[in-house]
Amino acid sequence: MDQLQPLVDIGVNLTHRRFNSDRDQVIERAHAAGVVAMVLTGVDADGSAAAAELAGTLPVAASTAGVHPHHAKHWDRETESLIRELGGRTQVVAIGEAGLDFNRDFSPRPQQEEAFAAQLELAAELRLPVFLHQRDAAERFTAILADYRDALPGVVVHCFTDGREVLFPLLDLDCHLGVTGWVCDERRGSALRECLPSIPAERLMVETDAPFLPPRDLDPKPPQGRNEPAFLPHIARRVAALRGDDPQRLAEGTTANARTFFGLEIPDQAA
Repeated sequence: MDQLQPLVDIGVNLTHRRFNSDRDQVIERAHAAGVVAMVLTGVDADGSAAAAELAGTLPVAASTAGVHPHHAKHWDRETESLIRELGGRTQVVAIGEAGLDFNRDFSPRPQQEEAFAAQLELAAELRLPVFLHQRDAAERFTAILADYRDALPGVVVHCFTDGREVLFPLLDLDCHLGVTGWVCDERRGSALRECLPSIPAERLMVETDAPFLPPRDLDPKPPQGRNEPAFLPHIARRVAALRGDDPQRLAEGTTANARTFFGLEIPDQAA
């Protein structure tokens, strides 16, 4: 099968402990698979700092800085100050992962909403796009986002897993959508698969969310059930098939979207 390239993985938790034993090899496999750039995800204060540090050592990588709703109870002035400082670094290209998660409620909902709004305000101040998370909170998520949308240079709802009823309000807010290997899961990905053709090509990006969400239809199965960026071509092909797109055209289009959205400096020979 011909290699798909170039590809940009817009969501990789590369500082996660599950990569501690072979992180360099994971990066090498990603590049060999045609992944020309990665955006490393920051989910809390320490993780955002680590992602920025690691991104600064890699040839074509960037990072986000923010606090995931699971960690919203830890949002305070010190954390906000750190995220603001990180947002001024060249390699930090978005604020996030921020948002709402009413599925697990690891942080109380009022604190989630407070941290979400504070990070949207910070992104507007820094003129950075936002990298967002939403689970079972679409109504409140969209309402809060709408209050800040005009002041934000860009919005990507990462790891989008919902259907048309959530998609269209986000499109009305001029959001981009990041799609993961969720589309490869026949047990729970049906709503997403059905609405994939409704996502405008210029709003679509692809990601692994590694080490989470390994594509369920991979053969052979990944060791220890761990996802990694080298599996992004598999996801991109699946997305293309579900949309009725040419896989190479989808790879080129999603890479162009990521390059523009995040301001990535991908060498011309790679892109």
